[in-house]
Amino acid sequence: MNKLKRSIMVVFAAAIFVTAVSSCSEKTEEQTASNAAISFTDDDGELIELDAPAERIISMYSAHTENLYYLGADDKMIGGYKTCVYPPEAAFLDMYDYNSDPEKVIAADPDVVIIRPFISRNSPDFVDALKKAGICVVSLYPDSFDEFDDYIYKLAKVSGTEENAGKLLDEFHSELDSISSLTAAAEDKPTVFFESMETNIRTVTDDSMAGRCISLAGGVNIAADSESSGEGITIADFGTEKVLENADNIDVYISQHGAMNTGGSVEAIAERPGFDTVKAVKEGRVYIIDEKLVSSPSFRYAKGVREMARYIYPEFMDDYSELANDEAATRSTLARLIVMHRHLPIYIPTSASYYSSEHEGHTFGMFKDVSWRDDDFDYIETTVNEGAVAWYEEDDGEYFYPENRVTREELAKAVFVLGDYKANGAGTAISDIDKCADSQMIQTMVDNGVFELNNGAFEPEREVTNNEIIAALSTL
Repeated sequence: MNKLKRSIMVVFAAAIFVTAVSSCSEKTEEQTASNAAISFTDDDGELIELDAPAERIISMYSAHTENLYYLGADDKMIGGYKTCVYPPEAAFLDMYDYNSDPEKVIAADPDVVIIRPFISRNSPDFVDALKKAGICVVSLYPDSFDEFDDYIYKLAKVSGTEENAGKLLDEFHSELDSISSLTAAAEDKPTVFFESMETNIRTVTDDSMAGRCISLAGGVNIAADSESSGEGITIADFGTEKVLENADNIDVYISQHGAMNTGGSVEAIAERPGFDTVKAVKEGRVYIIDEKLVSSPSFRYAKGVREMARYIYPEFMDDYSELANDEAATRSTLARLIVMHRHLPIYIPTSASYYSSEHEGHTFGMFKDVSWRDDDFDYIETTVNEGAVAWYEEDDGEYFYPENRVTREELAKAVFVLGDYKANGAGTAISDIDKCADSQMIQTMVDNGVFELNNGAFEPEREVTNNEIIAALSTL
């Protein structure tokens, strides 16, 4: 049977667990496996056996949650860990904490709880309580990039999404290959230092997710020989002294931001003692990247590699020549062109409490007409967060209207927000200024020579082309 009846008192669960047939058999790898429909060894060395894919899953790690949504198991998700905020709908799952009372998880009646070895080591009593209650606990975590595919297939086995896994992994590796192909055209490969933690200026091992990200993005890891600071740990010691010893050779300095590294803004890095001698600092090539994109084992890792490649090779990765045409521009194309032309890092909420906290403006991922699965999702969310492109609040929710055509006034607003334009008092006569929603902004843009008039008229509602967007952005 798939699970023990929860009506049995937990005090007797341990004894019953020994004698009853459970959906999750835990044996050492040496023991003989049964003829269970699903059988594999998890990353705690336990033999996992299931009669059928789980229908009720609680994920205790944000990467597991992301991947399960990508795999199409969202209808099976009944709960997540408190830091699960991507994809956006995952933030509205019931949340659980392995540092709290396990009874809350037991009461939710899951078929499977998916954890990682870190939880087994640090909260063994919590894990033992779940097992004694007859809940199947699966521990998974890929220690290196090379283990990612196997990890995904195990998640897929548990959730019954193996067919989707193969397709998604093919697309994942195809995306990584396409990025590597683009950057391979570069004659000179920039050297990159990746800061995993500001404390003692730590980096990562070369086989880690973040370490492999550098090579996939076409960079040369200046700390490739750094050794792990402990067994099963991908963090490596480096230190300020070694950074300064290599100051002339660090072309690009990338610092991850997130739970592991909460400090380290571009400005703060530049102000560290001695860092003014680092080549990347002197040349303005210090960047911040979200650790969820590069250090977390999820399908979003492909976005992380692309982001890192954009930092290292903006001329290749932000090439928008295919969009340079006289076709009428859509709002989604406007967003794409802004991000690529301005080399804007894609926006991602970094706070685990983002959705539970009050904030003004658009809520990330909540557009009714733009899904997190859409190709232009990151461009749209980034430009809306920048305030460069408007969003609309309707009675039933938030909308972006990605296929709507871009008007001249809308383009003027985007350039105005992205630039640093001030009223100069020129007072150019604009015959249709009364038709402009923001007449002061339009007056400023015309007075600064960013937009020309047509027989004295601005034509705020006239639709613009992609080339007109590029020309306007080029004035910034």
